[in-house]
Amino acid sequence: MAVDVRTEPTVQPEGASDHIAAAEAAGDLIRVLDHGFVRFTGAMADDLSVVNAARVSFADTREEMSERDGGLIRFLMRERHGTPFEHNSFRFHIKAPIFVAREHMRHRTNSFNEWSARYSKLEPQFYLPAAEDVRTQVGKPGDYTFDPVDPDTAEQTREAQRAVYEGAYRTYEQLLERGIAKEVARNVLPVAIYTQYFWTVNARSMMNFLSLRAAETAQREIRRYAEAVEVFFAREMPITHAAFVANDRRAP
Repeated sequence: MAVDVRTEPTVQPEGASDHIAAAEAAGDLIRVLDHGFVRFTGAMADDLSVVNAARVSFADTREEMSERDGGLIRFLMRERHGTPFEHNSFRFHIKAPIFVAREHMRHRTNSFNEWSARYSKLEPQFYLPAAEDVRTQVGKPGDYTFDPVDPDTAEQTREAQRAVYEGAYRTYEQLLERGIAKEVARNVLPVAIYTQYFWTVNARSMMNFLSLRAAETAQREIRRYAEAVEVFFAREMPITHAAFVANDRRAP
């Protein structure tokens, strides 16, 4: 369910909504959570890039993939010869709650550029978990399990979060109206507010991200983003992706 606490229409950059709609129609955008998405914006990536990066060791290259080349990729993955998987690049546009983005940006060998709340006003969109995603934490640090809560507790949790979001955004707008700098006013906003950023990553780093963030032990919200990213990885580099899965999802 969407949380919308805006007091006036939010002005989108010219053409922004058109780009999102076009990407979704083309199969290049996957919706995630209540307001988020993963949008594939381009790649210089295919399975042949891995093959040629490996075969250059013997002063050899290929113009197209063969079955033997698929075997080479599986060998490289299995034996963890990682650098041939770095000679490619994927670019994504992502919209996610700030707490998800901060987990994502722990992957420091990747490149990120994020929407700056110093320079523009953030939209009043916050992540409100679905009732089935409200959960309780059981166990000790490093060994948690998460269990669903009863429907009344789930709804009370959602309403409590909604009230905080509405109050925080109202205060944010009041501070801006008083002339307080955006970089100061933003301090009152919860980490559930949505941000947007571009992410550029090679296949080796992406597999490291997927091995950690698509795992059952990852937080549920970032896991959904990782699952969306993996759809595009499998589409663009199917042989490499299959080798990754066959290798117990371990990055080379």
